[in-house]
Amino acid sequence: MDTTDQPAWGSDVMVDSMRALGLPYVSLNPGSSFRGLHDSLVNYAGNEMEMICCPHEKIAVGIAHGYAKTTGTPMGVILHNVVGLLHGAMGIYYAHLDRAPVVVLGGSGPATHDRRRPNIDWIHSANVQGNAVRDYTKWDHEPRSVSDVPTTLARAHRIATSEPCGPVYVALDAGLQEDPLDEPVAMPDFSRLAAPSRIGPDPAALRRLAELLCAAERPVIVPGYAGRDPAAFGLLTELAEVVGAGVDDTGIRLNFPNRHPLCVTGTTAIERADCVLFVDVKDMGKPTQRLDSTTRTITSRLAPGTTVLDLGLGDIGTSSWSEDHAALLETDLQVTADTVVALPMLLALCRELVGADDADRAGRRRAYAAGLAGLHADRRASWEAEAARHAEDSPVSTSRLAAEVWDVVKDHDWVLTAGTAAEWARRLWDFDAPHRHPGRQLGTATQIGISLGVALAHRGSGRLVVDLQPDGDLMFDAGALWVASYYRLPMLVVMYNNRAYHNDWEHQERLARQRGTPIERAYIGMEIADPAPDFAALARSFGWYAEGPIDDPGRVGAAVRRAADRVTATGLPALVDVVCHPR
Repeated sequence: MDTTDQPAWGSDVMVDSMRALGLPYVSLNPGSSFRGLHDSLVNYAGNEMEMICCPHEKIAVGIAHGYAKTTGTPMGVILHNVVGLLHGAMGIYYAHLDRAPVVVLGGSGPATHDRRRPNIDWIHSANVQGNAVRDYTKWDHEPRSVSDVPTTLARAHRIATSEPCGPVYVALDAGLQEDPLDEPVAMPDFSRLAAPSRIGPDPAALRRLAELLCAAERPVIVPGYAGRDPAAFGLLTELAEVVGAGVDDTGIRLNFPNRHPLCVTGTTAIERADCVLFVDVKDMGKPTQRLDSTTRTITSRLAPGTTVLDLGLGDIGTSSWSEDHAALLETDLQVTADTVVALPMLLALCRELVGADDADRAGRRRAYAAGLAGLHADRRASWEAEAARHAEDSPVSTSRLAAEVWDVVKDHDWVLTAGTAAEWARRLWDFDAPHRHPGRQLGTATQIGISLGVALAHRGSGRLVVDLQPDGDLMFDAGALWVASYYRLPMLVVMYNNRAYHNDWEHQERLARQRGTPIERAYIGMEIADPAPDFAALARSFGWYAEGPIDDPGRVGAAVRRAADRVTATGLPALVDVVCHPR
Protein backbone atom coordinates (compact mmCIF):
# COMPACT_ATOMS: atom_id res chain seq x y z
CA MET A 1 0.00 0.00 0.00
CA ASP A 2 1.11 3.56 -0.61
CA THR A 3 -0.47 6.88 0.32
CA THR A 4 -1.45 9.78 -1.87
CA ASP A 5 0.19 13.12 -1.11
CA GLN A 6 -1.78 15.37 -3.47
CA PRO A 7 -5.51 15.01 -2.78
CA ALA A 8 -7.17 17.51 -0.47
CA TRP A 9 -10.82 16.44 -0.74
CA GLY A 10 -12.74 13.20 -0.70
CA SER A 11 -13.59 13.65 -4.36
CA ASP A 12 -9.87 13.87 -5.16
CA VAL A 13 -9.44 10.33 -3.81
CA MET A 14 -12.33 9.21 -6.01
CA VAL A 15 -10.62 10.72 -9.04
CA ASP A 16 -7.30 9.09 -8.11
CA SER A 17 -9.10 5.74 -8.03
CA MET A 18 -10.75 6.36 -11.40
CA ARG A 19 -7.40 7.31 -12.92
CA ALA A 20 -5.75 4.21 -11.48
CA LEU A 21 -8.46 2.09 -13.12
CA GLY A 22 -7.66 3.64 -16.49
CA LEU A 23 -11.06 5.15 -17.25
CA PRO A 24 -10.30 7.36 -20.27
CA TYR A 25 -13.58 9.29 -20.43
CA VAL A 26 -16.46 10.18 -18.14
CA SER A 27 -19.88 10.92 -19.65
CA LEU A 28 -22.47 12.79 -17.64
CA ASN A 29 -25.32 15.23 -17.49
CA PRO A 30 -24.44 17.78 -14.78
CA GLY A 31 -25.86 17.36 -11.30
CA SER A 32 -25.33 18.92 -7.88
CA SER A 33 -25.02 15.58 -6.11
CA PHE A 34 -21.58 15.10 -7.69
CA ARG A 35 -20.43 18.71 -7.74
CA GLY A 36 -17.41 17.76 -5.63
CA LEU A 37 -16.44 14.98 -8.01
CA HIS A 38 -17.05 17.28 -10.97
CA ASP A 39 -14.69 19.90 -9.54
CA SER A 40 -12.00 17.30 -8.92
CA LEU A 41 -12.33 15.95 -12.45
CA VAL A 42 -11.85 19.43 -13.86
CA ASN A 43 -9.26 20.90 -11.49
CA TYR A 44 -7.50 17.92 -9.92
CA ALA A 45 -7.46 15.38 -12.75
CA GLY A 46 -6.80 18.05 -15.36
CA ASN A 47 -7.01 16.57 -18.86
CA GLU A 48 -6.41 12.94 -17.93
CA MET A 49 -10.09 11.96 -18.17
CA GLU A 50 -12.06 13.87 -20.76
CA MET A 51 -15.54 14.77 -19.63
CA ILE A 52 -18.32 14.16 -22.17
CA CYS A 53 -21.29 16.40 -21.34
CA CYS A 54 -24.58 14.89 -22.57
CA PRO A 55 -28.11 16.28 -22.94
CA HIS A 56 -29.64 13.27 -21.19
CA GLU A 57 -28.44 10.56 -18.83
CA LYS A 58 -29.57 7.79 -21.17
CA ILE A 59 -27.24 9.21 -23.82
CA ALA A 60 -24.42 9.33 -21.26
CA VAL A 61 -24.87 5.61 -20.60
CA GLY A 62 -25.35 4.86 -24.31
CA ILE A 63 -22.03 6.48 -25.16
CA ALA A 64 -20.28 4.32 -22.58
CA HIS A 65 -22.14 1.29 -23.96
CA GLY A 66 -20.95 1.96 -27.51
CA TYR A 67 -17.41 2.70 -26.35
CA ALA A 68 -17.27 -0.58 -24.41
CA LYS A 69 -18.61 -2.61 -27.36
CA THR A 70 -15.92 -1.13 -29.57
CA THR A 71 -12.91 -1.28 -27.27
CA GLY A 72 -13.82 -4.08 -24.87
CA THR A 73 -12.97 -1.74 -21.98
CA PRO A 74 -15.15 0.51 -19.83
CA MET A 75 -15.36 4.25 -19.49
CA GLY A 76 -17.07 6.03 -16.64
CA VAL A 77 -20.58 7.45 -16.39
CA ILE A 78 -21.81 9.75 -13.61
CA LEU A 79 -25.53 10.08 -12.90
CA HIS A 80 -27.13 12.66 -10.62
CA ASN A 81 -28.70 11.13 -7.55
CA VAL A 82 -32.01 9.25 -7.88
CA VAL A 83 -33.43 11.32 -10.73
CA GLY A 84 -30.35 10.98 -12.94
CA LEU A 85 -30.17 7.28 -12.16
CA LEU A 86 -33.77 6.79 -13.19
CA HIS A 87 -33.20 8.73 -16.41
CA GLY A 88 -30.21 6.53 -17.17
CA ALA A 89 -31.87 3.28 -16.11
CA MET A 90 -32.93 2.23 -19.60
CA GLY A 91 -29.39 2.73 -20.87
CA ILE A 92 -28.09 0.61 -18.01
CA TYR A 93 -30.62 -2.11 -18.81
CA TYR A 94 -29.55 -2.21 -22.45
CA ALA A 95 -25.89 -2.40 -21.41
CA HIS A 96 -26.89 -5.38 -19.27
CA LEU A 97 -28.66 -7.04 -22.19
CA ASP A 98 -25.65 -6.46 -24.43
CA ARG A 99 -22.99 -7.59 -21.95
CA ALA A 100 -21.28 -4.19 -22.10
CA PRO A 101 -18.85 -3.33 -19.27
CA VAL A 102 -19.95 0.11 -18.06
CA VAL A 103 -18.84 1.66 -14.76
CA VAL A 104 -21.72 3.85 -13.60
CA LEU A 105 -21.07 6.21 -10.70
CA GLY A 106 -23.72 8.27 -8.99
CA GLY A 107 -23.83 11.20 -6.67
CA SER A 108 -26.01 10.41 -3.67
CA GLY A 109 -27.26 11.98 -0.48
CA PRO A 110 -25.69 13.41 1.54
CA ALA A 111 -26.54 10.44 3.73
CA THR A 112 -26.13 12.60 6.84
CA HIS A 113 -29.50 14.28 7.20
CA ASP A 114 -28.30 17.49 8.79
CA ARG A 115 -26.19 18.24 5.67
CA ARG A 116 -29.12 18.02 3.27
CA ARG A 117 -30.61 21.04 1.60
CA PRO A 118 -34.34 21.39 2.37
CA ASN A 119 -36.62 19.45 0.04
CA ILE A 120 -34.36 18.94 -2.96
CA ASP A 121 -31.75 16.68 -1.35
CA TRP A 122 -34.53 14.68 0.28
CA ILE A 123 -36.62 14.03 -2.82
CA HIS A 124 -33.48 13.19 -4.81
CA SER A 125 -32.16 10.69 -2.27
CA ALA A 126 -32.98 7.05 -1.70
CA ASN A 127 -32.43 4.77 1.24
CA VAL A 128 -30.45 2.31 -0.92
CA GLN A 129 -29.94 4.02 -4.24
CA GLY A 130 -28.68 0.93 -6.04
CA ASN A 131 -32.06 -0.76 -5.56
CA ALA A 132 -33.30 1.14 -8.62
CA VAL A 133 -30.97 -0.79 -10.94
CA ARG A 134 -29.97 -3.83 -8.89
CA ASP A 135 -31.94 -6.25 -11.03
CA TYR A 136 -29.91 -5.43 -14.13
CA THR A 137 -26.46 -4.55 -12.86
CA LYS A 138 -23.79 -7.08 -11.96
CA TRP A 139 -23.07 -5.31 -8.67
CA ASP A 140 -23.84 -2.12 -6.80
CA HIS A 141 -22.48 -0.50 -3.66
CA GLU A 142 -22.41 2.69 -1.59
CA PRO A 143 -19.08 3.17 0.21
CA ARG A 144 -19.53 4.64 3.70
CA SER A 145 -16.16 6.31 4.06
CA VAL A 146 -13.59 7.90 1.76
CA SER A 147 -11.12 5.16 2.70
CA ASP A 148 -13.58 2.58 1.35
CA VAL A 149 -13.78 4.23 -2.08
CA PRO A 150 -10.59 2.91 -3.75
CA THR A 151 -11.27 -0.78 -3.13
CA THR A 152 -14.99 -0.34 -3.85
CA LEU A 153 -14.25 1.15 -7.26
CA ALA A 154 -11.58 -1.49 -7.93
CA ARG A 155 -14.11 -4.22 -7.17
CA ALA A 156 -16.72 -2.56 -9.38
CA HIS A 157 -14.30 -2.35 -12.30
CA ARG A 158 -13.20 -5.95 -11.75
CA ILE A 159 -16.78 -7.22 -11.75
CA ALA A 160 -17.79 -5.16 -14.78
CA THR A 161 -14.91 -6.54 -16.86
CA SER A 162 -15.17 -10.18 -15.77
CA GLU A 163 -17.05 -12.28 -18.31
CA PRO A 164 -19.90 -12.14 -18.89
CA CYS A 165 -19.32 -8.40 -18.72
CA GLY A 166 -21.97 -5.93 -17.70
CA PRO A 167 -22.74 -2.63 -15.96
CA VAL A 168 -22.03 -1.89 -12.30
CA TYR A 169 -23.21 1.00 -10.15
CA VAL A 170 -21.48 2.76 -7.26
CA ALA A 171 -23.17 5.63 -5.41
CA LEU A 172 -20.70 8.22 -4.08
CA ASP A 173 -22.11 10.20 -1.18
CA ALA A 174 -22.08 13.97 -1.74
CA GLY A 175 -20.88 14.54 1.80
CA LEU A 176 -17.90 12.24 1.34
CA GLN A 177 -17.05 14.01 -1.91
CA GLU A 178 -17.02 17.40 -0.24
CA ASP A 179 -15.26 16.48 2.99
CA PRO A 180 -11.69 17.77 3.31
CA LEU A 181 -9.12 15.08 4.03
CA ASP A 182 -7.74 15.05 7.55
CA GLU A 183 -5.01 12.60 6.63
CA PRO A 184 -3.73 10.78 3.54
CA VAL A 185 -5.86 7.90 2.28
CA ALA A 186 -4.16 4.56 1.73
CA MET A 187 -4.41 3.46 -1.88
CA PRO A 188 -4.24 -0.20 -2.94
CA ASP A 189 -2.06 -1.60 -5.68
CA PHE A 190 -4.71 -1.48 -8.40
CA SER A 191 -2.65 -3.75 -10.65
CA ARG A 192 -3.27 -6.52 -8.13
CA LEU A 193 -7.02 -5.94 -8.16
CA ALA A 194 -7.60 -6.49 -11.88
CA ALA A 195 -10.14 -8.92 -13.32
CA PRO A 196 -9.25 -12.59 -12.81
CA SER A 197 -8.20 -14.98 -15.57
CA ARG A 198 -10.82 -16.13 -18.04
CA ILE A 199 -12.87 -19.27 -17.66
CA GLY A 200 -11.41 -22.22 -19.55
CA PRO A 201 -13.30 -25.32 -20.72
CA ASP A 202 -13.27 -28.81 -19.26
CA PRO A 203 -10.75 -30.52 -21.59
CA ALA A 204 -12.66 -33.79 -21.86
CA ALA A 205 -15.95 -32.02 -22.56
CA LEU A 206 -14.36 -29.78 -25.19
CA ARG A 207 -12.84 -32.82 -26.94
CA ARG A 208 -16.23 -34.52 -26.96
CA LEU A 209 -17.78 -31.37 -28.44
CA ALA A 210 -15.10 -31.31 -31.16
CA GLU A 211 -15.74 -34.96 -31.95
CA LEU A 212 -19.48 -34.40 -32.33
CA LEU A 213 -18.94 -31.33 -34.50
CA CYS A 214 -16.41 -33.02 -36.76
CA ALA A 215 -18.52 -36.17 -37.07
CA ALA A 216 -21.54 -34.23 -38.32
CA GLU A 217 -22.40 -34.41 -42.00
CA ARG A 218 -24.14 -31.03 -42.16
CA PRO A 219 -22.81 -28.80 -39.35
CA VAL A 220 -23.76 -25.16 -38.86
CA ILE A 221 -22.09 -22.78 -36.41
CA VAL A 222 -24.16 -19.99 -34.81
CA PRO A 223 -21.95 -17.36 -33.12
CA GLY A 224 -23.23 -14.63 -30.79
CA TYR A 225 -20.99 -12.66 -28.45
CA ALA A 226 -17.80 -14.43 -29.54
CA GLY A 227 -16.95 -11.48 -31.78
CA ARG A 228 -16.39 -9.20 -28.75
CA ASP A 229 -12.83 -10.56 -29.10
CA PRO A 230 -11.45 -9.44 -32.49
CA ALA A 231 -9.45 -12.68 -32.74
CA ALA A 232 -12.71 -14.65 -32.96
CA PHE A 233 -13.31 -13.31 -36.48
CA GLY A 234 -10.30 -15.20 -37.82
CA LEU A 235 -10.69 -18.20 -35.52
CA LEU A 236 -14.29 -18.82 -36.56
CA THR A 237 -13.32 -18.48 -40.20
CA GLU A 238 -10.61 -21.12 -39.76
CA LEU A 239 -12.92 -23.38 -37.76
CA ALA A 240 -15.62 -23.24 -40.44
CA GLU A 241 -13.08 -23.99 -43.18
CA VAL A 242 -11.47 -26.87 -41.30
CA VAL A 243 -14.73 -28.56 -40.38
CA GLY A 244 -16.60 -27.56 -43.52
CA ALA A 245 -19.38 -25.89 -41.55
CA GLY A 246 -21.77 -23.12 -42.44
CA VAL A 247 -21.85 -20.02 -40.23
CA ASP A 248 -25.16 -18.30 -39.47
CA ASP A 249 -24.04 -15.07 -37.78
CA THR A 250 -26.53 -13.59 -35.30
CA GLY A 251 -25.10 -10.06 -35.70
CA ILE A 252 -24.95 -9.52 -31.95
CA ARG A 253 -21.27 -8.94 -32.63
CA LEU A 254 -19.47 -9.18 -35.97
CA ASN A 255 -18.29 -12.80 -35.91
CA PHE A 256 -17.69 -13.83 -39.51
CA PRO A 257 -17.03 -12.26 -42.93
CA ASN A 258 -20.39 -11.93 -44.62
CA ARG A 259 -19.02 -12.56 -48.12
CA HIS A 260 -17.25 -15.78 -47.18
CA PRO A 261 -18.79 -18.70 -49.13
CA LEU A 262 -19.50 -20.51 -45.84
CA CYS A 263 -21.57 -17.59 -44.52
CA VAL A 264 -25.14 -18.93 -44.59
CA THR A 265 -26.88 -16.07 -42.76
CA GLY A 266 -30.35 -15.64 -44.23
CA THR A 267 -30.43 -19.09 -45.85
CA THR A 268 -32.13 -22.37 -44.95
CA ALA A 269 -28.86 -24.05 -43.94
CA ILE A 270 -29.82 -24.29 -40.28
CA GLU A 271 -32.99 -26.17 -41.25
CA ARG A 272 -30.91 -28.77 -43.13
CA ALA A 273 -28.26 -29.12 -40.42
CA ASP A 274 -27.69 -32.32 -38.50
CA CYS A 275 -25.53 -30.48 -35.95
CA VAL A 276 -25.71 -26.89 -34.68
CA LEU A 277 -22.93 -25.40 -32.57
CA PHE A 278 -23.77 -22.24 -30.63
CA VAL A 279 -20.72 -20.14 -29.79
CA ASP A 280 -21.35 -17.70 -26.93
CA VAL A 281 -25.05 -17.30 -27.70
CA LYS A 282 -27.44 -16.23 -24.95
CA ASP A 283 -30.69 -16.49 -26.92
CA MET A 284 -30.63 -19.79 -28.82
CA GLY A 285 -34.29 -19.51 -29.74
CA LYS A 286 -34.19 -16.59 -32.14
CA PRO A 287 -31.92 -18.17 -34.79
CA THR A 288 -33.61 -21.57 -34.51
CA GLN A 289 -37.28 -20.68 -34.31
CA ARG A 290 -39.84 -19.62 -36.91
CA LEU A 291 -42.37 -17.02 -35.78
CA ASP A 292 -45.86 -16.27 -37.02
CA SER A 293 -45.99 -12.74 -35.63
CA THR A 294 -49.75 -12.39 -35.95
CA THR A 295 -50.63 -15.44 -33.88
CA ARG A 296 -47.39 -15.47 -31.84
CA THR A 297 -46.96 -19.10 -32.91
CA ILE A 298 -43.41 -20.46 -32.68
CA THR A 299 -42.10 -23.57 -34.41
CA SER A 300 -38.58 -24.97 -34.49
CA ARG A 301 -36.42 -24.62 -37.58
CA LEU A 302 -34.24 -27.52 -36.43
CA ALA A 303 -34.80 -30.91 -38.02
CA PRO A 304 -35.74 -33.74 -35.64
CA GLY A 305 -32.65 -35.40 -34.24
CA THR A 306 -30.34 -32.43 -34.80
CA THR A 307 -27.37 -32.52 -32.44
CA VAL A 308 -27.24 -29.27 -30.47
CA LEU A 309 -23.91 -28.15 -28.99
CA ASP A 310 -23.25 -25.07 -26.88
CA LEU A 311 -19.92 -23.46 -26.12
CA GLY A 312 -20.13 -20.33 -24.04
CA LEU A 313 -20.81 -18.80 -20.65
CA GLY A 314 -24.06 -20.70 -20.20
CA ASP A 315 -26.08 -19.68 -17.17
CA ILE A 316 -23.35 -17.53 -15.62
CA GLY A 317 -24.78 -14.12 -14.82
CA THR A 318 -28.38 -15.08 -15.60
CA SER A 319 -30.81 -12.57 -14.12
CA SER A 320 -33.69 -13.56 -11.87
CA TRP A 321 -35.58 -10.45 -12.98
CA SER A 322 -35.07 -9.93 -16.70
CA GLU A 323 -35.92 -12.88 -18.93
CA ASP A 324 -33.22 -11.94 -21.43
CA HIS A 325 -31.96 -15.52 -21.11
CA ALA A 326 -34.81 -16.36 -23.54
CA ALA A 327 -36.06 -19.87 -24.34
CA LEU A 328 -34.22 -22.84 -22.85
CA LEU A 329 -33.15 -25.05 -25.73
CA GLU A 330 -32.34 -28.71 -25.17
CA THR A 331 -28.66 -29.44 -25.84
CA ASP A 332 -26.69 -32.62 -26.31
CA LEU A 333 -23.56 -31.09 -24.83
CA GLN A 334 -22.98 -27.74 -23.14
CA VAL A 335 -19.42 -26.63 -22.39
CA THR A 336 -19.07 -23.63 -20.11
CA ALA A 337 -16.10 -21.48 -21.06
CA ASP A 338 -15.07 -18.07 -22.25
CA THR A 339 -14.75 -18.43 -26.02
CA VAL A 340 -11.62 -16.24 -25.94
CA VAL A 341 -9.95 -19.24 -24.27
CA ALA A 342 -11.94 -22.06 -25.82
CA LEU A 343 -11.99 -21.19 -29.53
CA PRO A 344 -8.24 -21.67 -30.17
CA MET A 345 -8.41 -24.96 -28.27
CA LEU A 346 -11.45 -26.12 -30.22
CA LEU A 347 -9.79 -25.21 -33.52
CA ALA A 348 -6.70 -27.25 -32.61
CA LEU A 349 -8.84 -30.27 -31.68
CA CYS A 350 -10.82 -30.04 -34.91
CA ARG A 351 -7.66 -29.81 -37.00
CA GLU A 352 -6.47 -33.00 -35.36
CA LEU A 353 -9.77 -34.82 -35.88
CA VAL A 354 -10.33 -33.69 -39.47
CA GLY A 355 -6.72 -34.54 -40.24
CA ALA A 356 -7.67 -38.19 -39.66
CA ASP A 357 -10.38 -38.14 -42.36
CA ASP A 358 -10.14 -40.86 -44.98
CA ALA A 359 -10.67 -39.95 -48.62
CA ASP A 360 -14.40 -40.69 -48.57
CA ARG A 361 -15.04 -38.56 -45.45
CA ALA A 362 -12.91 -35.72 -46.79
CA GLY A 363 -14.86 -35.81 -50.05
CA ARG A 364 -18.21 -35.61 -48.26
CA ARG A 365 -16.94 -32.70 -46.18
CA ARG A 366 -15.86 -30.83 -49.33
CA ALA A 367 -19.14 -31.58 -51.07
CA TYR A 368 -21.18 -30.18 -48.17
CA ALA A 369 -19.03 -27.05 -48.09
CA ALA A 370 -19.56 -26.63 -51.83
CA GLY A 371 -23.30 -26.92 -51.31
CA LEU A 372 -23.15 -24.22 -48.64
CA ALA A 373 -21.23 -21.98 -51.02
CA GLY A 374 -24.05 -22.47 -53.52
CA LEU A 375 -26.63 -21.49 -50.92
CA HIS A 376 -24.55 -18.44 -50.08
CA ALA A 377 -24.25 -17.39 -53.73
CA ASP A 378 -27.95 -17.94 -54.43
CA ARG A 379 -28.97 -15.86 -51.42
CA ARG A 380 -26.65 -13.02 -52.35
CA ALA A 381 -28.00 -13.10 -55.90
CA SER A 382 -31.58 -12.93 -54.63
CA TRP A 383 -30.76 -9.90 -52.47
CA GLU A 384 -29.06 -8.15 -55.37
CA ALA A 385 -32.05 -8.89 -57.62
CA GLU A 386 -34.46 -7.52 -55.03
CA ALA A 387 -32.33 -4.40 -54.66
CA ALA A 388 -32.32 -3.93 -58.46
CA ARG A 389 -36.13 -4.22 -58.63
CA HIS A 390 -36.51 -1.32 -56.21
CA ALA A 391 -33.51 0.76 -57.27
CA GLU A 392 -35.59 3.58 -58.76
CA ASP A 393 -38.28 3.71 -56.11
CA SER A 394 -39.13 7.05 -54.56
CA PRO A 395 -39.14 7.46 -51.61
CA VAL A 396 -35.81 5.67 -51.65
CA SER A 397 -35.85 1.91 -51.09
CA THR A 398 -33.87 0.71 -48.09
CA SER A 399 -31.73 -1.47 -50.33
CA ARG A 400 -30.87 1.54 -52.56
CA LEU A 401 -29.99 3.55 -49.46
CA ALA A 402 -27.59 0.83 -48.29
CA ALA A 403 -26.12 0.42 -51.78
CA GLU A 404 -25.47 4.15 -52.26
CA VAL A 405 -23.80 4.49 -48.86
CA TRP A 406 -21.69 1.40 -49.57
CA ASP A 407 -20.53 2.85 -52.88
CA VAL A 408 -19.06 5.75 -50.89
CA VAL A 409 -17.72 4.11 -47.74
CA LYS A 410 -16.01 1.19 -49.51
CA ASP A 411 -13.25 3.63 -50.47
CA HIS A 412 -12.51 4.30 -46.79
CA ASP A 413 -11.47 2.36 -43.72
CA TRP A 414 -15.01 2.36 -42.38
CA VAL A 415 -16.94 1.34 -39.28
CA LEU A 416 -20.72 0.82 -39.09
CA THR A 417 -21.92 1.87 -35.66
CA ALA A 418 -25.06 -0.10 -34.85
CA GLY A 419 -28.17 -0.41 -37.05
CA THR A 420 -27.97 -2.08 -40.44
CA ALA A 421 -30.96 -0.45 -42.24
CA ALA A 422 -33.23 -3.48 -41.90
CA GLU A 423 -30.25 -5.79 -42.59
CA TRP A 424 -29.53 -4.33 -46.04
CA ALA A 425 -26.03 -3.26 -45.03
CA ARG A 426 -25.23 -6.84 -44.00
CA ARG A 427 -26.56 -8.06 -47.34
CA LEU A 428 -24.76 -5.60 -49.63
CA TRP A 429 -21.64 -4.38 -47.81
CA ASP A 430 -18.39 -6.30 -47.33
CA PHE A 431 -17.74 -6.90 -43.62
CA ASP A 432 -14.19 -8.09 -44.09
CA ALA A 433 -12.54 -7.19 -40.77
CA PRO A 434 -13.58 -7.45 -37.12
CA HIS A 435 -13.60 -3.71 -36.48
CA ARG A 436 -16.21 -3.05 -39.17
CA HIS A 437 -19.17 -3.46 -36.81
CA PRO A 438 -19.38 -3.82 -33.00
CA GLY A 439 -22.84 -5.36 -33.36
CA ARG A 440 -26.37 -4.19 -33.97
CA GLN A 441 -28.37 -1.80 -31.84
CA LEU A 442 -30.91 -3.11 -29.33
CA GLY A 443 -34.05 -1.30 -30.43
CA THR A 444 -35.55 2.16 -30.64
CA ALA A 445 -33.81 4.80 -28.52
CA THR A 446 -30.50 2.93 -28.39
CA GLN A 447 -28.77 3.65 -31.69
CA ILE A 448 -27.71 7.30 -31.49
CA GLY A 449 -26.17 6.91 -28.02
CA ILE A 450 -24.28 3.74 -28.93
CA SER A 451 -23.18 5.36 -32.20
CA LEU A 452 -21.68 8.32 -30.36
CA GLY A 453 -19.72 5.90 -28.19
CA VAL A 454 -18.43 4.01 -31.23
CA ALA A 455 -17.38 7.31 -32.82
CA LEU A 456 -15.65 8.38 -29.61
CA ALA A 457 -13.71 5.12 -29.54
CA HIS A 458 -12.54 5.68 -33.15
CA ARG A 459 -11.86 9.41 -32.84
CA GLY A 460 -8.38 10.09 -34.17
CA SER A 461 -8.10 6.70 -35.88
CA GLY A 462 -8.68 8.02 -39.39
CA ARG A 463 -11.62 5.65 -39.84
CA LEU A 464 -14.93 6.81 -41.25
CA VAL A 465 -17.64 6.05 -38.69
CA VAL A 466 -21.02 5.51 -40.36
CA ASP A 467 -24.40 5.57 -38.63
CA LEU A 468 -27.44 4.41 -40.63
CA GLN A 469 -29.73 6.30 -38.31
CA PRO A 470 -33.46 5.53 -37.97
CA ASP A 471 -35.66 8.58 -37.59
CA GLY A 472 -37.74 7.23 -34.72
CA ASP A 473 -34.61 6.50 -32.71
CA LEU A 474 -33.21 10.00 -33.20
CA MET A 475 -36.53 11.59 -32.23
CA PHE A 476 -36.05 10.19 -28.72
CA ASP A 477 -32.70 11.91 -28.30
CA ALA A 478 -32.28 14.63 -30.90
CA GLY A 479 -30.08 16.65 -28.55
CA ALA A 480 -27.46 13.91 -28.86
CA LEU A 481 -26.38 15.52 -32.14
CA TRP A 482 -24.85 18.37 -30.13
CA VAL A 483 -22.45 15.91 -28.45
CA ALA A 484 -20.94 14.83 -31.77
CA SER A 485 -20.41 18.42 -32.83
CA TYR A 486 -18.96 19.70 -29.55
CA TYR A 487 -16.57 16.77 -29.09
CA ARG A 488 -15.62 16.65 -32.77
CA LEU A 489 -16.68 13.06 -33.38
CA PRO A 490 -16.00 11.90 -36.98
CA MET A 491 -19.49 10.60 -37.77
CA LEU A 492 -21.25 10.25 -41.09
CA VAL A 493 -24.94 9.94 -40.26
CA VAL A 494 -27.23 8.86 -43.09
CA MET A 495 -30.84 8.99 -42.02
CA TYR A 496 -32.87 5.85 -42.62
CA ASN A 497 -35.96 8.02 -42.48
CA ASN A 498 -39.25 6.27 -43.13
CA ARG A 499 -41.17 8.94 -41.20
CA ALA A 500 -42.81 6.39 -38.95
CA TYR A 501 -42.38 3.96 -36.10
CA HIS A 502 -42.81 1.36 -38.77
CA ASN A 503 -41.97 -1.78 -36.81
CA ASP A 504 -45.07 -1.15 -34.71
CA TRP A 505 -47.04 -0.03 -37.76
CA GLU A 506 -46.49 -3.50 -39.22
CA HIS A 507 -47.83 -5.07 -36.03
CA GLN A 508 -51.02 -3.02 -36.33
CA GLU A 509 -51.40 -4.06 -39.97
CA ARG A 510 -51.08 -7.74 -39.01
CA LEU A 511 -53.78 -7.42 -36.37
CA ALA A 512 -56.00 -5.47 -38.76
CA ARG A 513 -55.81 -8.30 -41.29
CA GLN A 514 -56.52 -10.87 -38.58
CA ARG A 515 -59.45 -8.96 -37.09
CA GLY A 516 -60.87 -7.46 -40.27
CA THR A 517 -60.37 -3.89 -39.06
CA PRO A 518 -59.33 -1.16 -41.56
CA ILE A 519 -55.66 -1.55 -42.52
CA GLU A 520 -55.64 2.06 -43.73
CA ARG A 521 -56.06 3.17 -40.09
CA ALA A 522 -52.89 1.38 -38.94
CA TYR A 523 -50.88 4.59 -39.33
CA ILE A 524 -52.66 6.27 -36.40
CA GLY A 525 -50.22 6.78 -33.56
CA MET A 526 -47.35 5.55 -35.76
CA GLU A 527 -46.40 8.15 -38.36
CA ILE A 528 -43.77 10.84 -37.85
CA ALA A 529 -45.25 13.35 -40.29
CA ASP A 530 -47.44 16.43 -40.58
CA PRO A 531 -45.02 17.95 -39.85
CA ALA A 532 -42.18 15.70 -40.91
CA PRO A 533 -39.03 16.58 -38.93
CA ASP A 534 -36.30 18.31 -40.92
CA PHE A 535 -33.32 16.39 -39.65
CA ALA A 536 -30.84 18.28 -41.83
CA ALA A 537 -32.00 21.61 -40.41
CA LEU A 538 -31.86 20.13 -36.92
CA ALA A 539 -28.30 18.91 -37.46
CA ARG A 540 -27.20 22.28 -38.85
CA SER A 541 -28.58 23.96 -35.75
CA PHE A 542 -26.07 21.92 -33.76
CA GLY A 543 -23.15 22.83 -36.04
CA TRP A 544 -23.21 19.85 -38.40
CA TYR A 545 -22.78 19.84 -42.15
CA ALA A 546 -26.09 18.49 -43.44
CA GLU A 547 -28.09 17.86 -46.59
CA GLY A 548 -31.66 16.76 -47.23
CA PRO A 549 -34.34 15.64 -47.03
CA ILE A 550 -33.73 13.61 -50.22
CA ASP A 551 -36.36 11.32 -51.73
CA ASP A 552 -34.84 11.03 -55.24
CA PRO A 553 -32.60 7.92 -55.35
CA GLY A 554 -30.44 9.51 -58.02
CA ARG A 555 -29.33 12.25 -55.61
CA VAL A 556 -28.40 10.07 -52.64
CA GLY A 557 -24.93 8.94 -53.67
CA ALA A 558 -23.53 12.38 -54.45
CA ALA A 559 -24.88 13.81 -51.20
CA VAL A 560 -23.40 10.98 -49.14
CA ARG A 561 -20.05 11.43 -50.89
CA ARG A 562 -19.99 15.16 -50.15
CA ALA A 563 -20.79 14.47 -46.51
CA ALA A 564 -18.14 11.75 -46.23
CA ASP A 565 -15.55 14.05 -47.75
CA ARG A 566 -16.47 16.72 -45.21
CA VAL A 567 -16.06 14.27 -42.31
CA THR A 568 -12.68 13.03 -43.49
CA ALA A 569 -11.42 16.55 -44.23
CA THR A 570 -12.53 18.17 -40.97
CA GLY A 571 -13.04 15.38 -38.44
CA LEU A 572 -16.47 16.87 -37.79
CA PRO A 573 -19.86 15.15 -38.15
CA ALA A 574 -22.10 15.34 -41.21
CA LEU A 575 -25.67 14.18 -41.86
CA VAL A 576 -27.64 13.27 -44.97
CA ASP A 577 -31.39 12.90 -44.53
CA VAL A 578 -32.78 10.27 -46.91
CA VAL A 579 -36.53 9.68 -47.03
CA CYS A 580 -37.04 5.93 -47.38
CA HIS A 581 -39.63 3.27 -47.93
CA PRO A 582 -40.83 1.71 -44.70
CA ARG A 583 -38.76 -1.44 -45.24
